[in-house]
Amino acid sequence: MSQDKDDAVATRLRDGLKDRWYAACPSWFVKEKPVSLKLLGTNVVIWRDRNGKVHALEDRCPHRGAKLSQGSILGDTLKCPYHGVEVRCDGVATSVPGSPGCKLEGSRATRNFPVMEHSDCVFIFNGSRYVETPPPFTLPPELTQTDEYSSFLCYLEWKCDYRLVLDNVVDPMHGTFTHKQSHSMSQGSTQAKFGLETTDDGFTFAKEGQRDLNFDWSELHDTGGQWVRLAIPYPKSGGPGGNFIIIAMVTPLTPELCGVYFWRARKVAPGWARDTWRFLYRDRLEARHWHVVEQDRVILEDYAPNPIEHEHLYDHDMGVVRLRRLMRGMAEDQIAAEAAG
Repeated sequence: MSQDKDDAVATRLRDGLKDRWYAACPSWFVKEKPVSLKLLGTNVVIWRDRNGKVHALEDRCPHRGAKLSQGSILGDTLKCPYHGVEVRCDGVATSVPGSPGCKLEGSRATRNFPVMEHSDCVFIFNGSRYVETPPPFTLPPELTQTDEYSSFLCYLEWKCDYRLVLDNVVDPMHGTFTHKQSHSMSQGSTQAKFGLETTDDGFTFAKEGQRDLNFDWSELHDTGGQWVRLAIPYPKSGGPGGNFIIIAMVTPLTPELCGVYFWRARKVAPGWARDTWRFLYRDRLEARHWHVVEQDRVILEDYAPNPIEHEHLYDHDMGVVRLRRLMRGMAEDQIAAEAAG
């Protein structure tokens, strides 16, 4: 691979793969006014129309580059505060008051981001080109089967490369050491053998001969967007629902900042069991879980510079290696396809 292509792949990995769905922000970020966000290598504006539907565009007026997020909402359209240019959610400039009928009017001059909202989160499609109908994003059953599961979304911003967070959640062994003082991760061996199994949409990385004692396995899935599933064993004192399931997604905001999304779920049907779980979570368990993720944050934000250049990996890191190879392969394929036209 030439140096130019190698640099392009590195930039693609840094800013986020194209043609994938990403978590953009928690739903509660978007209220009455447009919201400006820096993510995926660009500025994005997100807003709701009068019916509450969410829309997203690149936060740049096609006229002179003023931020559309400073303007006003006209349903599915934003009106730039600088010269009144109106840009619809599909990126088309529908009105240029200062020069009606000019070439800008009626052209698709602003990058749009298809949007979906689910599970207290706004997701956007990071397309390499305009698509009227984006490919579907299949979310895990813990977020879609609300008759079986109940969840809470926990959002954080960590000052590190988003790929370090992905490495962290596909690395079950760190739980035995980093979180050994946790109320639910003090059990299990500090030595383990791991097996890696390829699945239809990713892979599973699991300890051999140990299950439901600690953070013993993780699953990477790519179902239109990447997400990781893992489970933490819970004692009976943790209430109904069995193991504590975590669905993790990470979005690059800048090269040194990422948005971290942890949905914390349990399998509890509606009724007393779900009410008990949700009460216990808010009353006791949530503070403990924030303590656990804080341990990860402190380590990842204080990593030594250029860590990958100085690593010495061993068997416990097979999941990390597989993840990196998958992502690099996708980036190389995207860059090659774009170069081919």
